[in-house]
Parts: sequence; C-alpha cells; structure tokens
Amino acid sequence: MPDGPLSLPARLCLLAWDADPSRQAPVVRAGALAALARRGLLADDDGIATPLDLDSRTGDAVLDGLLELVTESRPHRWSVWVTLHARYTLDAVREQLVAEGVLRAEKHRVLGLFPSVEHVVSDARRFRSLRREAGDILAGPPETVPEPTATTLTLALAAGLLPPPSPSRAEALAHRATTVSPAYEAILQELRAALTASTLSGV
Repeated sequence: MPDGPLSLPARLCLLAWDADPSRQAPVVRAGALAALARRGLLADDDGIATPLDLDSRTGDAVLDGLLELVTESRPHRWSVWVTLHARYTLDAVREQLVAEGVLRAEKHRVLGLFPSVEHVVSDARRFRSLRREAGDILAGPPETVPEPTATTLTLALAAGLLPPPSPSRAEALAHRATTVSPAYEAILQELRAALTASTLSGV
C-alpha cells in the first residue's frame, strides 16, 4: 500500500468507499485520531483522549481541525470521539481528496430544490491500486509492513472493510502498528474496540 502523499484518514476513506455510509465516518475519524496520537499530539489519560500541546499544529487541515475540536471540547473517551461529529472529519477528508485529484465533487439538487454534493472517484487507477495492495499486504508477512500502513490496515480490519486474515496475523499486524511507542498500543486498542462496536451496532 503506497504511503505516498495520502494521509492515514484519506487511505481509510478510500478503503471504506463501498461500505455502508454509516460506517465510513467512524473509520475515517479513527484514522485521524490515530494519526494525531502517532504524532504525539493526543495521549491516553485513563481512557480519555487528551491533547498534549494546546498550541501544536500539523499543517494538515483535517488533523488540525480535529485537534482543535478535541482541545475545545470537554474530555471524552476515545470511543466517543470515534463517532462524535465524525461526519465533519469525513467531509474534510473528501475535500482533501478532491484537491489532490483522487475524487471529484459533483453538485446537483435533490428533488430539484436542495443543493447536494456527490463525490465520485476520479483517479480510478490509484483507487484500485490502494485496495489491491491492501489485500496483497494482508497475505504477506506482517513484520515487513511499514508501521503507518499497519495502522491503516488494523483499523480497516476492525471496521470490517477487508477480508479478515487469521487471528494471529491480524494481531501481528496490530503489534507492528504499535512499534511507534508503547503508549500508542493502548490507544490503538481503544480505537479498534470502538470501530468493532460501531460496526456491530450499525452506528
């Protein structure tokens, strides 16, 4: 899976493209939370997502928008942030993908009255390559997977977006994802559990 210029939440957005719309926003939000945690901007405080530096910025509009939201809101558990206003993050990621030429925004009117925007894939080659390589990586040895890609696939598996590998391979992939820091392991586990719960409940 190419790490390229696509962010972690952007890659999850594309992997979730054919999923039920109610499942797309939580997995993209989880990806954004994981990206902030990997950068050391969010930490776990007894299950609470906690900003570490109130003045820090990433330069990524999606991540900075979420970080600002978390900073200005009352404390919540990771599981709450996976779904709370998650559509905002999904919409921001889609706009980012439009700007990068991966998606195209088509404007139309519902019932001829209400303006609406539908996003369609404009870079089909890149879209297919991402999904094909995800399957190839899941079939290979987890220890060779780059850590950011392991995080992407671990969250995608938790959300039921990809055919599940064996339990041992899935856990090895999750372990590979947490090599960035010991603290990140607890955070990723929280996000995985929240995604699995939201998938089962249909939230």
